[in-house]
Amino acid sequence: MVEQRFRIIERLDKGGMAEVFRGVSESLRGFKKHVAIKRILPNLAQNAKFVSMFLDEARLSLNLQHANIVQVFDIGQAADTYFLVMEFVDGANLKAIIEHVQGQGRTMPIPEALYIMIESCKGLSYAHHLENPETGEPLYLVHRDISPPNILISKNGEVKLVDFGLAKANSQLEETDPGVVKGKFSYLSPEAAQGLEVDARADIFAIGIILYEMLTGRRLFFGSTDYETVQLVRDARIPSIQAQSPKVDSELERIVRKALARDPNDRYQEAYDLSDALSQYLFSRRMKVTARSIAQMIRDVRETNRRRTTGQHSIVDAVIQQEMDALSSLLEDEPAPAAEGSPSGEALSGDMIDTSSWASDLFGDDDSGPAFAAPAPAKKAPPAAPKRSRRTPPPIPPRRKK
Repeated sequence: MVEQRFRIIERLDKGGMAEVFRGVSESLRGFKKHVAIKRILPNLAQNAKFVSMFLDEARLSLNLQHANIVQVFDIGQAADTYFLVMEFVDGANLKAIIEHVQGQGRTMPIPEALYIMIESCKGLSYAHHLENPETGEPLYLVHRDISPPNILISKNGEVKLVDFGLAKANSQLEETDPGVVKGKFSYLSPEAAQGLEVDARADIFAIGIILYEMLTGRRLFFGSTDYETVQLVRDARIPSIQAQSPKVDSELERIVRKALARDPNDRYQEAYDLSDALSQYLFSRRMKVTARSIAQMIRDVRETNRRRTTGQHSIVDAVIQQEMDALSSLLEDEPAPAAEGSPSGEALSGDMIDTSSWASDLFGDDDSGPAFAAPAPAKKAPPAAPKRSRRTPPPIPPRRKK
C-alpha cells in the first residue's frame, strides 16, 4: 500500500461527538488532495460500546457512493481516539445558508429551497435502497439525523448529505438497546421521539421539517427544553404555512404537510415520491432553478463570512493530539478495543501525520439547528443536551413492498 501523509490546515467545526478538520492528503508520489478529517472526541472513544457501534456503521458508510452523499474514504485509529477521512466539500452547510438569508430579513426563496430538498431526496433514495455488495440483500439504511448542518452545499451548487454515523441497518454487528433516541431533537420523527421502530419515512419527515422552516423562517419543533421539544415532535401539530408565509400556495403547503404527517403511513412512502412532487410543483409553476442559482447563494454566504472574519486568524489555534502520529488504518484489521486512557499530548495545527489510511464524517452534532425566528418571541435556543448517548429504536424491520 502506498504510504500517505495528512497535513492539518484548520479546524472546521466541533460538536458533541467529534471535531472536524480540513487537511491535505499527500502521497509519496506528490499527489495532493483536500480531505475532511473527523476526530471522535476522547470521552466517547473511551466508551467501548459506542466505538463498536461507530466502527460498524462507519464501515457501512464506505459503501455509499452517490453524487448527493459525501464519500467516506477510510477509518483510522490514533492511540486513544478514532478518525474518519472523507470528501471535503468546499462551500457551506444549509444551516449557514439559512442564517445568512434570515440575516437579510428574508426567507429562503421557494425555487432554491425546493431544489435543495429535491437533491437531498435523491441521496436519501439511493441510501434507502442500498444493498449489501456481497449478498445483494437490502440494508434498510436510514440516516436518522437529517438536519440543516448535515446538508452540505459546494461552491458549485452541489448538494450532499453527510454524517451517516447515526445510520442503522440490519447488518449492524452490535445491537443497541431498544428505545434509545438518536438524532437531533428538533428533527426527529414522532415515531423516533417515542422510541418506536423507524424506517426511511423518518428521514422523509425530517425533510418536511426543513422545508417548513425554510419556507416560514421559523422553527417547527422548538421548546424551551429538550423535553418540551421532544413533546412537540410527538404531537406533530403543524401550524398553517400560508398564514406565516403568503407566498406559499395551497398546493405547496399540501406537499409539505404530507411529508409531515404524524402517521408514517400517511406520508410519502419513498424519498423519490417527495422529490417527484416537488419537481412537478416547480415545473407547473415554471420556476427555473439550477445548480448555478445555488452556487450564487454560496458565494454570497462566503463573501459575508469573509468580511466578518477579516483581520482574524484564518487558521484556528486548535491543537491536535500527538497520538495522531500513530494513526493506522482499520479497514484491513479488526477494530481494537476502545482505549481507556486520555490523550497525553497535542501537536500544533499544520503538523504532518504519518498514516496508511483513514476516513471522515463532516460536522459534529449540534442540537441548535439554524437560527430561525423562534415560535414564541421570548424563547431562546434550547440548551445543548447534557449527554450525547441517546436511546435508539429497535432494529428496522424489512420495508413493505408497494
